[in-house]
Amino acid sequence: MSHQPRKRFGQHFLADRHYVERIVAAIGPRRDDIVVEIGPGLGALTEPLLDRLDRLHVVEIDRDLAARLVETHPSERLVVHLADALEFDFAALPAGLRVVGNLPYNISTPLLFRLAEFAGRLRDLTFMLQKEVVDRMVAAPGTPDYGRLSVMLQYRFDMARLFDVPPGAFRPPPKVDSAVVRMVPRPAGALAARDAARLAAIVTAAFGQRRKTLRNAVAGLLEPGDIERAGIDPGVRGETLSVDDFVRLANAAR
Repeated sequence: MSHQPRKRFGQHFLADRHYVERIVAAIGPRRDDIVVEIGPGLGALTEPLLDRLDRLHVVEIDRDLAARLVETHPSERLVVHLADALEFDFAALPAGLRVVGNLPYNISTPLLFRLAEFAGRLRDLTFMLQKEVVDRMVAAPGTPDYGRLSVMLQYRFDMARLFDVPPGAFRPPPKVDSAVVRMVPRPAGALAARDAARLAAIVTAAFGQRRKTLRNAVAGLLEPGDIERAGIDPGVRGETLSVDDFVRLANAAR
């Protein structure tokens, strides 16, 4: 049964066995691990994962692909969730969950923020993403790729870029390079922000207009005195601040 990749789902199917093996090796699944794969597609990762697991969950939005998986695998081994990963309740699966997948480029950023909401229940996440997104995820302060995504994910996860994957490894080939990243939730005790929503609001404002000084960017959220109380110069730009700096800002707000 052939399948025509659907642009609206951002479908690019991994087809190079070498990179499949590298990704599975990076995941290192054990028999009793609780694993969910996002966007299994044609099963390039699904099959080798099933070889190493007692049971695998998958979340697939494409009805045809989901039906194919249901038809070709026993339900006690492969649990197929026909759903949009942006709306799927990952809390419905057991804690200690390992999340893997070749994430669709068109939803990767909102999906990462969605998964961060469940970080306390997750053991780790191993994803293939657009290289540009991974660059932003792991970027350091003061670099061009550093922004809201960098700060919010680095606050919640320890992250490591593993390796790049060229367009030729996919069918159809995307127009961009990809990269594999591992994300491990930081322990609750390391999350020092007293108000996570306030932290998110300050980070969003700080990167909303990069040319603005911090004083002007966060006006309405923080007073200059709050910024100084955090030990930060109100005249700097948000892109120069570390994750810890942003946490101190959020905690200094009255």
